[in-house]
Amino acid sequence: MPSEPPDWTPEAEIPAGKPASSSAGWRWDNSYVRLPEGLHSPVPPTPVSGPRWGIFNHDLANTLGLDGHQLGQPEQVGFFVGNQLFEGSEPIAQAYAGHQFGNLARLGDGRAILLGEHLDPAGRRWDIQLKGPGLTPYSRGGDGRAALGPMLREYLISEAMHALGIPTTRSLAVALTGEPVFRETTLPGAVLTRIAASHIRVGTFELFSALGDVQALKTLAAYTLLRHFPERANDPKPGKSLLEAVIERQSALVAQWMRVGFVHGVLNTDNVAVSGETIDYGPCAFMDAYDPATVFSSIDRQGRYAFGNQPKITSWNLARFAEALLPILDDQESAAVEVAQACLESFPAQFQRNWLATYRGKLGLLTEEDADAALIEDLLAWMHSTQADFTQTFRGLRPIAPGPSGSTASNLNADQQNLAHSESTPSDSKFLDWHRRWNERLERQGLALPRVLECMHRHNPVIIPRNHAVQAALDAASEQNDWTPFHNLLTALKTPYRETGSPESLSQPPPPGTPRCRTFCGT
Repeated sequence: MPSEPPDWTPEAEIPAGKPASSSAGWRWDNSYVRLPEGLHSPVPPTPVSGPRWGIFNHDLANTLGLDGHQLGQPEQVGFFVGNQLFEGSEPIAQAYAGHQFGNLARLGDGRAILLGEHLDPAGRRWDIQLKGPGLTPYSRGGDGRAALGPMLREYLISEAMHALGIPTTRSLAVALTGEPVFRETTLPGAVLTRIAASHIRVGTFELFSALGDVQALKTLAAYTLLRHFPERANDPKPGKSLLEAVIERQSALVAQWMRVGFVHGVLNTDNVAVSGETIDYGPCAFMDAYDPATVFSSIDRQGRYAFGNQPKITSWNLARFAEALLPILDDQESAAVEVAQACLESFPAQFQRNWLATYRGKLGLLTEEDADAALIEDLLAWMHSTQADFTQTFRGLRPIAPGPSGSTASNLNADQQNLAHSESTPSDSKFLDWHRRWNERLERQGLALPRVLECMHRHNPVIIPRNHAVQAALDAASEQNDWTPFHNLLTALKTPYRETGSPESLSQPPPPGTPRCRTFCGT
């Protein structure tokens, strides 16, 4: 590491230098370690006694330009638990803060170590991070380790999110350590290798704002623009440009979560990646019966991060980001506040626009009408009142083909009446009235039925990571060393929009009497 970090300015470029190439296709070039030392601390992983493979993601390895066959060999597993270091990697733990349930705390990578950055064949830069490789300067009394179940959960859900088309960090591998971790019970230890566009968080900026380190804020902002928003890197007002870009990414991301019924579960500011990727899959889960108040996290007793609150809490988190950027938005505090407020006021409209676009897609609406929001909200209200399954309702919707005169049929047959797969009777008048209005709306856009259905099928998955199926797969792998349910579920989740190929049990809501899913942070 150079003794004096470079002066990162908007006009600069992230200097790739000479990437350190190694076997299996690695091309290491670690720009983050060249930032001021307050942003990170050097720390090596702690070796473990009995590493062995859990799972290796060959598809992702190929995407990164790596030789997955070589990396997945038994003799390579030591690199994925920290017993050995890849040539060219420079392990560090990153420093950051975060508002956790509304309270600001000084944090950092307490059980994660960033090995460095890999440049793929297209020149894209990816963070390679180990989760659970031992103590760091930010462990705060923790053991720096991770249990197998939570690491498999992140692997499974992050790959499912990728297949659903939602921006996300991904998982390259899970390796077992051969050592126990001690939580409420003794559990098998594991290390996950996470791939991310970066691990720069809203909380990273909050740390240096709280410390009053304006130069570090400027450096970090310039670096973030160069890395994630290069088209904005030469903006004469870099702080404002960065805030606008992050608001834009987050409004789009949360709308996608709402499209598939995803509940992040712990939307603290340290879990908000400025890149716009979904990050940290601790207490997350997917909603079965539609209810905006759905909460799965065992620690979210007030519903702060409930499904329906995610847009509002994202707006709150972005306000904290804007506060952190105030010193670099303008030299005058009052002017900086005006800039921040103007940017933040754009979020509701941006989110509403993204939300409408995703839900229009779910209903096959390829044109826009002012009454579309009411049409969508009326269906959601009916689903809530009848406890209709979110995923199956949308996937099961079918328009009525126009009759010989061009008008829709006045009555639905028995199958069409039962489209919503709910416990309501087929003669549910509210649903039948809504279905009539929806068909009239489809008629007005004047598009062929196959095109409407194709749009709906692209937006409405057949299969999601059903909580009961996820838990059963994790329990079998971590408690019984039976990986078959895990692999079967992972295979099904790779093609979530395909009608065939998935066992029916994986696309169904939980059987009656199944205990309500509760999730945990995994620490």
